[in-house]
Amino acid sequence: MKRLFVLAMICLMALPAFSQAKKPSIMFVPSTAWCQSKGYGSMVDVNGMEEFVPNYTAALNDIELRSVLVELNGLMQDQGFPALDMQATMGMINRRRAEEAAMQSKSGNQAMTNDLRELRNQARADIMIYVTWQINRIGPKRSATYMLEGQDPYTGMSVATTQGTGPQSFSVEVPVLLKEAVNAHMPEFCDRLQVHFDDMFNNGRIVSLQIRVFENNPMGIDLESEMGDEYKELREVIEDWVYENTQSHRYNLRDDSEVHMNFMEVRIPIYDDRGRAQDARGWARGLVRHLRTEPYSIDAIKLDSPGLGEAVLYIGEK
Repeated sequence: MKRLFVLAMICLMALPAFSQAKKPSIMFVPSTAWCQSKGYGSMVDVNGMEEFVPNYTAALNDIELRSVLVELNGLMQDQGFPALDMQATMGMINRRRAEEAAMQSKSGNQAMTNDLRELRNQARADIMIYVTWQINRIGPKRSATYMLEGQDPYTGMSVATTQGTGPQSFSVEVPVLLKEAVNAHMPEFCDRLQVHFDDMFNNGRIVSLQIRVFENNPMGIDLESEMGDEYKELREVIEDWVYENTQSHRYNLRDDSEVHMNFMEVRIPIYDDRGRAQDARGWARGLVRHLRTEPYSIDAIKLDSPGLGEAVLYIGEK
């Protein structure tokens, strides 16, 4: 009997820990399709292809959008998810842009910016939720049709979707119509978001790492060069570091040669040793430090990051 009592007490003490499982931070963002339908953005040339790029600063001047974001943030907070405010984040981005307006590239042109890339980098939300909606009218009644898509901002992978049409209403307020439409499916949608986050928390965030060696570099090295006291090839030194610094040693070395290595599906801890959200660049800095120390002493290294989930290491030049 005493043993059963002790076990029961242990279970009761464990319940709060389970009920307080960490939730992913989220941010609602208007979808590219919604921005394009409203004219908030422009067509640009991306690698020879015309692509629509949203202008979130212009979109946030839309009162309807701002009201919708407030309602959706409230719904997520009711579900226990910390919701980051898009408008506040874009405000910080625009203030920084204003401060950097005088800075120009070597060619004399201002550096090009991309609202979506900057929003992802500044917010560092665990999941971005893209929202699209339209209002249907049948006589005096109206309803809202919506689609929500949760994406991992580090990989661009879709992790949860929901869509539907809400009940008809005499209400004229779009945010209210959208809230009524979304609310019924929100618990199931949030469950899918949580499953994705739990996988990241337990198994690591997915990123990619690319290694590139400049040909004819001043150091005269490539990935087959023997390094250190153990005379390992540089590619071995790098792969050993990746092995030791991935969660559960999970990664996929897709292909390699004397001048490149492509690591895909690299699982890194979502937080660093100081409890801060970790992206691919921050994680790869550890590799840079490792290669710069003895016995390798490779100083000519450049680290680039096209996105939160990508890191590219150039060896041979800075």
